[in-house]
Amino acid sequence: MTDILWSPPLDGTSRLERFMQGLDRSFADYHALWAWSVEQPNDFWRAAWHHFDIPADGDPTIALADASMPGAVWFPDVRLNYAEAMLRMPGRRDDDVVVVAASQSRDDVRLTARELRDQVSRARAGLQRAGVEAGDRVAAYSPNIPETLVLLLAAASLGAVFSSCAPEFGTQSVVDRWRQIEPTVLLAVDGYRYGGKGVDRRAEVEAITSSLPSLRTVVWLPYLDPAAPAPEGAITWGELTAEAGPLEFVRLPFAAPLYVLFSSGTTGLPKPIVHGHGGITIEHLKSLAFHHDLGPADRFFWFSTTGWMMWNLLISGLAVGATIVMFDGNPAHPDLAMLWQLAERLEMTYFGTSAPFLLQCRKEGLVPREVADLSRLRGVGSTGAPLPAEGYRWVYDAVSPTAQLGSISGGTDVCSGFVGAAPIVPVYAGEISCRLLGCAVEAYDDDRHAVIGSLGELVITQPMPSMPVGFWGDADGSRYRAAYFEDIPGVWRHGDWLTITERGTCVITGRSDATLNRGGVRLGTAEFYTVVEALPEVADSLVVHLEDDEGGAGQLLLFVVLVEGLDLDEALHQRIAIALRTQLSPRHVPDAIRQVAALPRTLSGKKLEVPVKKILQGASIEDAAAKGALTDPASLDAFVTIRESL
Repeated sequence: MTDILWSPPLDGTSRLERFMQGLDRSFADYHALWAWSVEQPNDFWRAAWHHFDIPADGDPTIALADASMPGAVWFPDVRLNYAEAMLRMPGRRDDDVVVVAASQSRDDVRLTARELRDQVSRARAGLQRAGVEAGDRVAAYSPNIPETLVLLLAAASLGAVFSSCAPEFGTQSVVDRWRQIEPTVLLAVDGYRYGGKGVDRRAEVEAITSSLPSLRTVVWLPYLDPAAPAPEGAITWGELTAEAGPLEFVRLPFAAPLYVLFSSGTTGLPKPIVHGHGGITIEHLKSLAFHHDLGPADRFFWFSTTGWMMWNLLISGLAVGATIVMFDGNPAHPDLAMLWQLAERLEMTYFGTSAPFLLQCRKEGLVPREVADLSRLRGVGSTGAPLPAEGYRWVYDAVSPTAQLGSISGGTDVCSGFVGAAPIVPVYAGEISCRLLGCAVEAYDDDRHAVIGSLGELVITQPMPSMPVGFWGDADGSRYRAAYFEDIPGVWRHGDWLTITERGTCVITGRSDATLNRGGVRLGTAEFYTVVEALPEVADSLVVHLEDDEGGAGQLLLFVVLVEGLDLDEALHQRIAIALRTQLSPRHVPDAIRQVAALPRTLSGKKLEVPVKKILQGASIEDAAAKGALTDPASLDAFVTIRESL
């Protein structure tokens, strides 16, 4: 039986239990509550709205007026503003610190509730002086720092539409995104410090601004070098925020655009995913209060850049009254202990990160609780990739025996999770704890039947409030429909392999478009990586299956990046094969193992099996992937050479 690593206290103190106590009906357990939330979505979301007392005009009685997918209509009779819901900060006094920001480029910044509201009011007034109106786009080429947060809230208060790119994004990546939405205002930094290295981005800013004719105002933030002069015609952040103004909020329809997030764009132009004021507000309140159990006593951290949707979820911690903890820099400088020591110094109660970071800490033998006082931690969050059972056990052995580990999976598409944790369900090793409230998650077999206990496609069968309003510029909705609803009309197909267990937990085994189908048996990529990357010699790995057009077994190919100074010799080849055979099965032993210098990853760290497969099957690099979407564009070159030898 799978280990139970954490059991809920069920003492009535969690925010989810308090919500349940206020309902006019009772539920035997979480699974009964979840079933009600997806079978009676109008009742559930209306109850959530009243529980959070979201500031708005109008009548929230009708939560879901039309359940079509796509095309669902939520809360048609209300008007609200995301920034107003964030800046209410329930349970916090004016002089409470609500933002703590650490950086490798400058000293810590702390903002009280009063100071944050003042900064937003000043930025709002500056945007108005720049002529920004509802519907205009405001962009930020800036890191995870308070100024980016302030600009988002100021833009949202006016009804303007926000978008951000992390400054490590290259010129073409940024232009490919923002040409689609035509921003009128751009906040740009001169550079940033990553670990001990300064990274100058002035040339990139110049190239970006010259490629965006829609820009009317450039706001300059000298972040790397406080003395860096502003580009000609730009105003400084200090000038933008020089004058105070009233902090007011334009209340908008539920589906009014709030911000545009972009897909990774690995196989073409990034998809401009439009999220609405209402959907993000209520979904993030539900997620952070009911599932992460966050409130005014918490300091909430998630390692993220402004190019990943986890940043958007992090800053919404304000809505539940939590203090949000921001960090900009290299999470492994000077070593992997740094973030854990930061958790102690900044008194974090919730520490969110990626599964690869946790696994790398484990691989290097780090014991965080021995290098930092982590006694305040109530929660540890993991996302970005499946976390195997060994990763779960490591967290409870090396980080905290009492914190709840929440492994979550969702996406930019909904700016939230589909599956994750809840404070009233146990944590089992290697299993995501539950389907999230209001998320009608199922695993579909090949006949499109929902299955329990066996592998299937992750689908969503009922609408969620934070499903995209649409794609920017997609007037007839055809691009949006093709992205999620083309394969199964009326059902959202997400593209992951999922198993839902009899006890309601979930296991995600990788992307369905990267499926390894060997002899008619589906093999998930996640289990390969767990085994191979546990070997001390292997720094990274990627596996693909090349089908045989004539119906043969095809080729299962494994690519490995080894630690510096090592070469793939016969002995290591055999160790990898034996590990896969003994820990998984003979089917998992690859036909060939090749060493490469680097593997392609998106700017948010996701592995790219599909472009590699396309290149090995004959596609050009340009047709297989957009190089600007990769952390190392040259990482694909080696696969062209390998293709010649197959």
